Amino acid sequence: MLPELDECVVKERIAKRIALEFTEGQVVNLGIGIPTLVSDYIPEGVHIIFQAENGAIGVGPAPAEPDLRCIGAGGRIISILPGGSFFASDTSFGLIRGGHVDATVLGTLEVSQTGDIANWVVPGKSVPGMGGAMDLVVGAKKVYIATTHTTKKGAAKILKKCTLPLTAVGVASMVVTEFAVFTIENGRMTLIEKSPEVTLEQIREHTEAEFDVADPLLPIKGMEVAESA
Repeated sequence: MLPELDECVVKERIAKRIALEFTEGQVVNLGIGIPTLVSDYIPEGVHIIFQAENGAIGVGPAPAEPDLRCIGAGGRIISILPGGSFFASDTSFGLIRGGHVDATVLGTLEVSQTGDIANWVVPGKSVPGMGGAMDLVVGAKKVYIATTHTTKKGAAKILKKCTLPLTAVGVASMVVTEFAVFTIENGRMTLIEKSPEVTLEQIREHTEAEFDVADPLLPIKGMEVAESA
């Protein structure tokens, strides 16, 4: 059984780990849920250009004094950094579809060992469609998945094959959970980092997907920062 962690610790740990992946000047889009937190944890001195699909670029973290005029695609209040701007939705999706977004961070309901993702059909709930995710998964140059390792009922979310309708096939390049970091290259999944409070056997037990294990298998990068923050 996996350890039970505070929900805030889970979200921060995942967001902080993904924030370490980006390099100076990249254009990054953040999906709703845990991905929206990534902009709060970009290392000092690294300048990332965050884009909101509802029509903004140069997005910053939530301000101390919220401005209700500045709301991101997921409904979270945002800030606009110096040099940022607003524009129409068609321009925003032109950036995405034109291949001008370096990376996107998305949550998911399921992800497969070959990088397929299913993140738009919630069982038992009526949804209007997959929204901007269908553009982001093919328009962004790299797709990062931010997800809890299992469902609230303890079922695996990292699978051999997705069971829900797919958002896209073979697009995910990294999957970050509160307990593990996997990379996916050429259709093969590799565990590269894990948290110290779980064993490799526990990760295998709660991961349906088949995966290789990196040598050396490292602790989750930046996790000590997350735990002391």
